[in-house]
Amino acid sequence: MSERKALLGPMRLPFLILTPACVLLGIGVAKWTSGRVSVLHAILALIGAVSAHISVNALNEYFDFKSGLDSRTVPTPFSGGSGTLPRKPELERKALTIGLISFALTGAIGVFFLFVRGLPLLPLGIFGLLIIFAYTPWLTRNPWACLIAPGLGFGTMMVMGTSLVLTGEYSWSAFVASLVPFFLVSDLLLLNQFPDVEADKSVGRRHLPIVAGRRTSSLVYAAFLLLAYVAIGIGVWLRYLPIAGLLGFATFPLAVRTAAAAIRYAEDTPKLIPHMAMNVILNIATPTLVAIGLFLG
Repeated sequence: MSERKALLGPMRLPFLILTPACVLLGIGVAKWTSGRVSVLHAILALIGAVSAHISVNALNEYFDFKSGLDSRTVPTPFSGGSGTLPRKPELERKALTIGLISFALTGAIGVFFLFVRGLPLLPLGIFGLLIIFAYTPWLTRNPWACLIAPGLGFGTMMVMGTSLVLTGEYSWSAFVASLVPFFLVSDLLLLNQFPDVEADKSVGRRHLPIVAGRRTSSLVYAAFLLLAYVAIGIGVWLRYLPIAGLLGFATFPLAVRTAAAAIRYAEDTPKLIPHMAMNVILNIATPTLVAIGLFLG
């Protein structure tokens, strides 16, 4: 493996597809509420969001390697990291550099939009940067912070942030739309923690599957899935989302099957893995479909 190719590992490129889906939802909200969108600003918002995702991935790889977690984890296709640093430990500092440069790029784009849109963006931007940097070393030590931090990052920060930089104002439509990835992405990370309970516990993590058990966590997972669709329904009912936003319900049958499997196979990782793949599909397809509904109006 060439060093250049290996450096792509800490970025976790296959998982970055989640970011465009969330940004597209924010763009859809802006289009629905304001009727027009700056293509340049939309592209910059996407670059900032992707760099934020790369940053949290690379920093997670670095901190997990430094803590010794990687040597104790049995990777699955959806958990346990990329495995790059255990194979090539000499890239440790470069993984950290990737994380910090991506973090700085996200901050720089945020500063640009701060000049364009003003101080209303500041709290959202600062909170988003704090989540990126604090997630692995600190937030994973608190079960509730660890549960909602991914949803806040990809839902509240990414969807509402995109809408804000494109329209210049907060809106109830953006908030309601952000609840969809808030619950889904929180669930994505929650389910991905199931195979890593013993390894994570050994390095001091205290996420929900550790403190409450996989079985209870599977019920929280099912509840969060349901709440994602409740948010869509309430949004349409209150006219914060268009009727076409109900396209998001196209994934509901898959969500029901995935939730049932999470409860049934909570303690059986090999049987859970195929449903972890379905969980990824839910996270990408549902916000995308809601975004399409927003564009259709």
